[in-house]
Amino acid sequence: MPPATRTREPLSRDRVLTGALALADEIGIDKFTIRRLASALDTKPMTIYYHLPNKEAILDGMVDRVFEEIALPPTDLEWKPAMRHRALSARTVLVRHPWAAPLMESRTNPGPATLAHHDAVLGCFRRGGFSVPMTAHAYALVDAFIYGFALQETSLPATRGEEMSDLAGSMVDLLPPDDYPHLKELVAKHVMQPGYDFGAEFEFGLDLILDGLEAAARRDD
Repeated sequence: MPPATRTREPLSRDRVLTGALALADEIGIDKFTIRRLASALDTKPMTIYYHLPNKEAILDGMVDRVFEEIALPPTDLEWKPAMRHRALSARTVLVRHPWAAPLMESRTNPGPATLAHHDAVLGCFRRGGFSVPMTAHAYALVDAFIYGFALQETSLPATRGEEMSDLAGSMVDLLPPDDYPHLKELVAKHVMQPGYDFGAEFEFGLDLILDGLEAAARRDD
């Protein structure tokens, strides 16, 4: 009896984008090429172009997929907890896809998930009583914090636990004994403490921003 042959899943737009995200997660966006994507999908570059016409269309689709993964602000919550929920989700997704943040606001042909996400965030602020100008200010501020923190977090050599503590301790040990007292104090009294997690700085900053926006919206009334 001849051995059973495994049927390969037909190529589709969905499969191309799924493979593109996986490849970018593995090698980064700078090394991402259609040729490498075709190799990962076990196909030829021209076959990919049957489903998406060019690299820009693939990048647009990848960004739309990332926005699709980010939770929308729940409409059954007040604006602050709703925006907090969305921001925490966005940070998680951007850390999962560290190549995405620089691309997300650069696309000129946004997809449906991207547009729906932006509209939902704007709607959350508007339901919270923000004026149109204040909504623009708030959205820009919150996303600048989310994107900036995600870029910083994904660039660090370590972010939590004993790994971060050991790294910080070894760096401090290399410093001259009488220099940089405040840096050494921060490492000893904060970074090297049990349970330290750099990610906790995100929630501290986020809550500070949301509280500030709440106060600013009141003054704007």
